[in-house]
Amino acid sequence: MRILTATKLATATAGAVLLATGTAHALDNDEPTPATTIAAGTAAHTDDVQIDASAPVITRDNILIHAPLQTIWKIQTDVENWPTWQPNVETVVKDTPGRLRPGSVFRWSTEGLNITSTVKQVDYGKRLAWGGPAQGITAVHVWTFTPTSGGVLVHTEESWTGDPVNANQAALQAALDNSLHNWINNLKHQAESQASK
Repeated sequence: MRILTATKLATATAGAVLLATGTAHALDNDEPTPATTIAAGTAAHTDDVQIDASAPVITRDNILIHAPLQTIWKIQTDVENWPTWQPNVETVVKDTPGRLRPGSVFRWSTEGLNITSTVKQVDYGKRLAWGGPAQGITAVHVWTFTPTSGGVLVHTEESWTGDPVNANQAALQAALDNSLHNWINNLKHQAESQASK
């Protein structure tokens, strides 16, 4: 068994929770529906899953991706292929067969930790939300996809609550900031590489 220092444990926990709240695989042939251009941060529908706005750790990030919405959506929701473009993801297994829906479950391995994530919301081509507990941290992760004249604006936000967060807020905030920044940049690289082929 590997012994982790406090810093490595915080980093591993942060990575695990980020990945535990990852997306799931949409097994369908639907096309993304057209969306109007909406600035990130616009008020969501009342039935949309939201992050915990009172959480001690919250990260929000945006990136403009120059690739078709369908390409970005497929990459982001193809959970079982995440290890091919997300360096910290070792394995992913989708437990729930068929079309992605609330309640779909998938399991991850990252940084030596095994995580289970549950899908909370799917609005094809527009919005994904998932979450669950990991190592005492409860995470909620939301992604939105907004077509613009220059590409697709991808917005992500995630909240963490729980005793480990309260005990080490600064370190876990930095870890989540770094993880989401890397995730959206990896998604951009993968989507734009596929779109240019």
